[in-house]
Amino acid sequence: MGPWSRVRVAKCQMLATSFFVLLLGLSVATLAALTYFGAHFAVIGRASSDRTPYEAMHRWAFYTTSSLAGLLALGAVLGAVATVREAGGLMAGSFLCFALVFGALAQVVFWGFHNPTQMEDAVLDVYDLAYEWAARNLSGTLRRQLVAIQDTFLCCGKSSPFGLLGDVEASLCRGQQAARQDCLQEIRSFLTMHRNVACVLSGTGLALTVYAMLLSSFLWFAIRSGGSLDRKGKYTLSR
Repeated sequence: MGPWSRVRVAKCQMLATSFFVLLLGLSVATLAALTYFGAHFAVIGRASSDRTPYEAMHRWAFYTTSSLAGLLALGAVLGAVATVREAGGLMAGSFLCFALVFGALAQVVFWGFHNPTQMEDAVLDVYDLAYEWAARNLSGTLRRQLVAIQDTFLCCGKSSPFGLLGDVEASLCRGQQAARQDCLQEIRSFLTMHRNVACVLSGTGLALTVYAMLLSSFLWFAIRSGGSLDRKGKYTLSR
């Protein structure tokens, strides 16, 4: 395969990779929106207080995923435009975006590997505090916040390590609500599903960004050499 053919194949692969990176950016943006505005996280946020680290972690997760989604979309657009127009500056900008995303995703994966349950513990702490406050005060805002959490997660109460609940705890789950699952288990199940989706997107992002960086660097050198691309310059007609 000659140099011209290799560049042409690389350009087609760059366009396809940019398309998939753009889809990944939209997926990450959707995850960020669900993390911040979703009903499950929103009801936990309304019940949280300054005594729990949930609010800081929630904002950090939203800002991180939003920034990654923006960089992915920007890198995909720059890569596609640079491939079509054979612009070295735009290709360098695309490589920079992919490199930033790769570094950020590597740090997120490293943090998730060493702190796999930190977010889960923060959410469970919020529910534990809401449950204790509602048990002490069966009327008012605290009770409504606990009911909102339980209705959102379709659960009720939490199991006692001693097997039996007191009269106050038992009064929090009556009628049809008593047949629901333990809220601690339901919250763990929801967060596990959410974490699995984030892990899949992170792994896909690492693979795509590495491949996109290889393609963008190869095409940048090809554009700088200027001898193997489809369009070799501007042509004018002479009389």
